Amino acid sequence: MKLKIAADLALPLETVTQTIAILAKRRAGKSYAMRRLVEQLFKAGQQVVLADPKGDQWGMRSAADGKGPGLPIVILGGERGDVPLEPGGGEVVAKLVVEEEVSVLLDLSLFRKHEVATFMTAFLENLYRLKAREIYRTPMMLVIDEADSIAPQKPQKGEERMLGAAEDIVRRGGQRGIGCVLVTQRSAVLNKNVLTQAQMLVALRTIAPQDLAAMDAWIQVHGEPEQRKTLMDSLPALPVGDAWFWSPGWPTVEGIFKRVHVLPIETFDSGATPKPGEKPVEPKHAADVDLEALKRQMAATIERAKADDPRELRRQLAEKDKRLKKLEAGISQDMPRYTPKSMLTDADRALLDRLHGRLSELAAKLSENRAERADRLIGQIGAAVESAMQTFTDQDQAWTEELTRILEAVSFQKILAKLQALSQQPGLPKGHGPGHAVPPIRAASETRHEVKPHGAPSAHDGHLDGTQQRTLDAIAMLNVRGIDVRREAVARWMGIHPNGGRYLTGLARLRDMGYLDGWSLTEKGRAAAREWPTGSDAVLDAIKDGTQKRTLEVLLQAQQALSRQQIAERLGIHPNGGRFLTGLARLREMGVITDRSPIVVTEGTRR
Repeated sequence: MKLKIAADLALPLETVTQTIAILAKRRAGKSYAMRRLVEQLFKAGQQVVLADPKGDQWGMRSAADGKGPGLPIVILGGERGDVPLEPGGGEVVAKLVVEEEVSVLLDLSLFRKHEVATFMTAFLENLYRLKAREIYRTPMMLVIDEADSIAPQKPQKGEERMLGAAEDIVRRGGQRGIGCVLVTQRSAVLNKNVLTQAQMLVALRTIAPQDLAAMDAWIQVHGEPEQRKTLMDSLPALPVGDAWFWSPGWPTVEGIFKRVHVLPIETFDSGATPKPGEKPVEPKHAADVDLEALKRQMAATIERAKADDPRELRRQLAEKDKRLKKLEAGISQDMPRYTPKSMLTDADRALLDRLHGRLSELAAKLSENRAERADRLIGQIGAAVESAMQTFTDQDQAWTEELTRILEAVSFQKILAKLQALSQQPGLPKGHGPGHAVPPIRAASETRHEVKPHGAPSAHDGHLDGTQQRTLDAIAMLNVRGIDVRREAVARWMGIHPNGGRYLTGLARLRDMGYLDGWSLTEKGRAAAREWPTGSDAVLDAIKDGTQKRTLEVLLQAQQALSRQQIAERLGIHPNGGRFLTGLARLREMGVITDRSPIVVTEGTRR
């Protein structure tokens, strides 16, 4: 079956899964062209979903003269909706459309702008997600009127996800059975990443230079120079209803390049501009739809959505938890009360207080001297002791056994030995030397451990594992390139996480073995570090992530500062994409690009 659009143009049924852009100035006939296509798809038994931000399309339920029925399409939302729409109902409607294969008109005219974004984001994301399942990969045409409001060139805050979802459907929806018609009178403000993906251009009268330029962006990607000139020269003077249908290479190798006059629509033109002195025509009949069946379908869909909704599950769990607490309270009233008795004596508590006080005092001293790891260590011990004290007070246990268990669990003697060694390091404040170290406290089951004096040979001296060697190499390279040496920068150059246990342990060992003094290479460290290649090519070779590498290549080729949007445009990706933003953050941590905007590669990247 063919889709009859004009007397001399019929499109194949496969059009239902293609992407089409219908572009024209106001009152040039673009809604007619869109409506004609929708009517033909309906006649061919295809599913159609039409998103209508202005509320102009409700008339398709009635015949053109208003005296008979039109298309049996369900209207959701708007003043004439069969069922109202809620801003948070996008996911439920997507489930209805996909699972029940129902054709609907989504009238968004009563929504505020941010409510449109909320609804359409959830609807588009879930439509695309659900259509990925093989059982739901049936043909469906999604028509978006005023498409620039759903896929804007410059999305406002809160519209980024909606634009991303629209891009997914336009770029990859065909594989999941989703075709798309984008209708707009403002080509210039329709997102270019979306517009250029259209397989077919339907161009009607267009005058504004910026809109012609936007249309030309599609032509530059898809068209031939001779065809471009013919079309662009004719656009400003096209009569109302005349349209160019241009589809290079589809449905045949020759494609379509034809100027036609679109046939009249067969349904009521509810979006027609009122004329002075003319009484608006109100349709007397509308096509029937099975509302009871629709309500049953929506009720079932809503219940399924609730069952899958984490918020609904949390609400149900909270209610059950509340009932359980009431039940426990009722049971506890009938049970004899038990008052725990502590076996701690005053002397026991005094001992634990002194222990906690000494640890806290040493933690403060070490913290002042930037012994951060020791500070954290003591903080953990102090927390364990405080927890133990609370346990002794609240429960009837033998405190000596509990204290012994805790001290053994945290290797207490080894920790204190390390802290004593740290306290003997040069640079501690006067009076905080060896004579003021915390005396060891042993559990009854432990034996005395001899403390190794500071500076004694380490078991790891003379041996570097792979991570330690790469750490030295990276620090040496950063020094050569004049890039600040920081924990994050070194780790990112190595391609590992800056909080990785092996990396942090390796840094500590390198300092213990005398390869590093803080973040500076010692003479021993410089001798051990391997030479790193210079130049920007070496930087590119070191970056393994594809997005980060391509981002840096764009900046190097530009040889000038670029904004985030300019970089994303050259990469052909969304400027707010998670992988792209993460990549920029990683490159900043490496010191490869500047923190400021616009972005430029640092001098050290080229060394």
